[in-house]
Amino acid sequence: MSADDDIITVEEAGGGLPPLKWDQGMFEQVICGQQFASEWDARYPAQGQIAADAPPGYITLFTDFFSKGNFRLPATHFLGNILQYYGFHISQMSLMGMVRMRHFEFVCRSQGEEPTVDKFRIFYQLQSNMGFFSFALCAAKKILISPPKSFHE
Repeated sequence: MSADDDIITVEEAGGGLPPLKWDQGMFEQVICGQQFASEWDARYPAQGQIAADAPPGYITLFTDFFSKGNFRLPATHFLGNILQYYGFHISQMSLMGMVRMRHFEFVCRSQGEEPTVDKFRIFYQLQSNMGFFSFALCAAKKILISPPKSFHE
């Protein structure tokens, strides 16, 4: 990276993630299965596009958010508050970050509590890996129902 550049490429950052293996049919399944509203104008990426290539006015959402992270649209206010507080975009959240955030939200709601960023921060701290953000349990706190640590397929 030269002194004039502000952008770090994937190669400069130490390598990238392998391209996703999905197709237009899988995209249509997500659109139908999640009942996307037609006015959302969801678009399948063009050949060679990556997550960062979303056109102006669009965002990238990963299918695992829906299938494994229990993410739904429209998003909850709690998710918006988390993103705003920590200052990152939803396309920068890892799947495990989504799982942990949603798990916390479900536990709060099951106990008749409104999930808040302040409550979330009691149990979780922000962590970053390869440009994606997630949440790790604070060392001194434990939740009775532990979220999964990984997905084995």
